[in-house]
Amino acid sequence: MNIEATLKKLFALHTLGVKLGLDNIKSFLEHLGNPQLHLKAFHVAGSNGKGSTSAFTASILQEFSYKTGLYTSPHFVKFNERIVIDGEQISDEFIADFFEKHEKFIDEHKLTFFEVTTALAFQYFKDQEVDYAVIETGLGGRLDATNVFNACAVMVTSISLEHTQILGKTIKEIAEEKAAIIKNHNKVFIGKLPDEAKEVVERKCKETKSILHRIEDYTNEKPGSLELYTEEIELNEWTMPLKGDYQKYNAALAALAVSKTLTIDDFGKIETGIINVITNTGFQGRYEFYCTKPDIILDSAHNPEGVTNFISEFKKYKYRKRTLIFGALNDKNVKEMLTKLKNYFDDIYISEVGIERSFSTKQLIEIAGEVNLKVKPLENPVSFITDFHNKGKEDECLVILGSMYLLGDVKSLLHKNKYA
Repeated sequence: MNIEATLKKLFALHTLGVKLGLDNIKSFLEHLGNPQLHLKAFHVAGSNGKGSTSAFTASILQEFSYKTGLYTSPHFVKFNERIVIDGEQISDEFIADFFEKHEKFIDEHKLTFFEVTTALAFQYFKDQEVDYAVIETGLGGRLDATNVFNACAVMVTSISLEHTQILGKTIKEIAEEKAAIIKNHNKVFIGKLPDEAKEVVERKCKETKSILHRIEDYTNEKPGSLELYTEEIELNEWTMPLKGDYQKYNAALAALAVSKTLTIDDFGKIETGIINVITNTGFQGRYEFYCTKPDIILDSAHNPEGVTNFISEFKKYKYRKRTLIFGALNDKNVKEMLTKLKNYFDDIYISEVGIERSFSTKQLIEIAGEVNLKVKPLENPVSFITDFHNKGKEDECLVILGSMYLLGDVKSLLHKNKYA
């Protein structure tokens, strides 16, 4: 089976939707010989920052010459982006061979796209004998397909209201779901969490006899900088490759987790891992300057907290004209997101995301009207972006923000059009 046919069948599994529960994935992994049990892994959950923190963690591990697997979702342009080892994407051949070998089991048990992809990642990392794997949860934690192993370190980056129809309608309920990846005797590392979420994690750590490390106990925030101090490392003047002060906390959480878990005290290599995160992992889509003069910025802020983080960086820049292209999935709090964004842009365009769970243009326009915001529908964002690049002025900017699927659609089409 070639890769095109394989991916067509794999993506078709999206029609089965999201099935929360571990019976299917456990059955499949047992069929495979339980490859996840052979992995030493860092397990990362959170409402925002889990992708960045996962990438920073993997990059730091690589700087210490550990063969490191990284599993994240979703992808932007190519499926292979989800599963990488030391920055190199999984091969087409491995994907096609895996699917062909297990297609009968997948069909008979009606496995979902994420279940198959997760099992594929575990098998690949096991076969390639990685030293460590960094595994990002998909949705929540308790019933997420990744929650099938006991990690050497658990990281919870942030908790805010998201996927409320599935995870719960309060911070406490959502925290319960995410904290469920904590198993017995784990080392647990948390970012800046709301008090009610912190209480949930603290209780879970007591129940499981896990050791809890809070980022606030090791950091000192100053204007424009963040200092990290532990018994092992000291970081106070570090170069951040990703824009946004919030990324410093993601990097600090990764540094803390790696140093405490592996008892590493070479903060020079840790700093290098942070600096080289893009080179080491291929990380993208977080306040990413796709091009400059005029500035075209891509940011996968997909919930109110993410938008707040984006704005904290965006307002540092002065532009004569600011234009936004926005799209979101239908389980997001778009009303609050648009309320936060409306005062920062002169023109706002609405674009549908190319999956079934997308808000329609009509729905987004109606929601925008509820907050007295005039928006314009945009059917062909790539053509718009190309025109902006060709005609825009140096003091103008265009931001494409929202669902990672929107950014992926845009990047894929720009790539096909050989636009750079």
